[in-house]
Amino acid sequence: MAGRRDGSLMRDKTQSFRGSRIVTAIVVGVLLGSVCAFFFPHGFISSDPPIQSRRFGKLDLQTSSSQCESTERINMLRSDIGSLSDKNDELKKQVQDLTEKLRLAEQGKDHAHKQFSVLGKPHKAGPLGTVKGLRTNPTVIPDESVNPRLAKILEDVAVQKELIVALANSNVKAMLEIWFTSIKRVGITNYLVVGLDDEIEEFCIANDVPVYKRDPDEGIDSIAKTGGNHAVSGLKFRILREFLQLGYSVLLSDVDIVYLQNPFNHLYRDSDVESMSDGHNNMTAYGFNDVFDEPSMGWARYAHTMRIWVYNSGFFYIRPTLPSIELLDRVAGRLSKEKAWDQAVFNEELFFPSHPGYDGLHASKRTMDFYLFMNSKVLFKTVRKDANLKKLKPVILHVNYHPDKLPRMKAIMEFYVNGKQDALEPFPEGSQW
Repeated sequence: MAGRRDGSLMRDKTQSFRGSRIVTAIVVGVLLGSVCAFFFPHGFISSDPPIQSRRFGKLDLQTSSSQCESTERINMLRSDIGSLSDKNDELKKQVQDLTEKLRLAEQGKDHAHKQFSVLGKPHKAGPLGTVKGLRTNPTVIPDESVNPRLAKILEDVAVQKELIVALANSNVKAMLEIWFTSIKRVGITNYLVVGLDDEIEEFCIANDVPVYKRDPDEGIDSIAKTGGNHAVSGLKFRILREFLQLGYSVLLSDVDIVYLQNPFNHLYRDSDVESMSDGHNNMTAYGFNDVFDEPSMGWARYAHTMRIWVYNSGFFYIRPTLPSIELLDRVAGRLSKEKAWDQAVFNEELFFPSHPGYDGLHASKRTMDFYLFMNSKVLFKTVRKDANLKKLKPVILHVNYHPDKLPRMKAIMEFYVNGKQDALEPFPEGSQW
């Protein structure tokens, strides 16, 4: 019995010892695991970067991505701003065009109303001061059969059935270049050069200038190709007739003119002919009562006369009316028979009244503002010497009083376009023969 108890006690001690070893091993393992977990939180070998590195990496990627998005956004905004600016400019131009069309429509409506009120059924005169006669004659019915080729050109070039027209041959090539350069700078698109020789036609095409080369005409080709200013000037009355027959209003322009504003914005269009004046002040440009003194007549020594300085036949606006076409026919007819200056004949036909043996022309006329449509006498004799008048910006400047046209045209461009204040000073008032 004693032996069995001893054996049993030994087994119990052995089992107890083994159990304590296992417990000790577990405790040691837990302690080692805790130490390793504390000092090596990501393990001994880790495929993932540390949390801090990952955090910074994410931040870098986010920052880089944010910068790219910001740059793209800025570029998009810039593109949008540029697009909106272009649209704004386009809208401004459309508004200007619509305003001009509305003005012309209102003007045409007013003219039509006046024509109807005068040309309609007879009516009684109204109260004193209310009666107005007809000044704006009705336009002719366009006839494209007159010149189909020119009709096609005018359809493309003209705006609101009107355009600037200039005649030119190679003798005035240098002045023509300043002429169309100033027109382009102002933004005028409805203009046309009637080329009188091949060189001018090629020159215009090379400079993107609308040009019309007439069909050969034995009667006037020699004058057109070799004639000087006055000879070429006489041709315009024959050539302009076709423009009017086709139903277009023409602003006839010599090439010794500098454009500073769009003249179509300053026309009244209420007369057959609207012309600039050779006058240099209110009296000479618009007319005055000139007293002629003849002492031998005693009590009747003073005779009152009505005077006005002539219209300039190098710059006038003419509407497609019957009186306008009759004017061109009269002037062209006389110039073909007489050795006369076209400007003198132009004014005689416009102003001479009917009298025995002569039927006067019933054409309405208007004198342009001589400060806006300025001749070179006004500029060099008056304007350049007056501090206030020098601030005025004319619509056009016509170098008609001076033979040294090209240098004066260049000086006008320097003064009014480039702002060179002393550009006009070297020139004398008049010409040096």
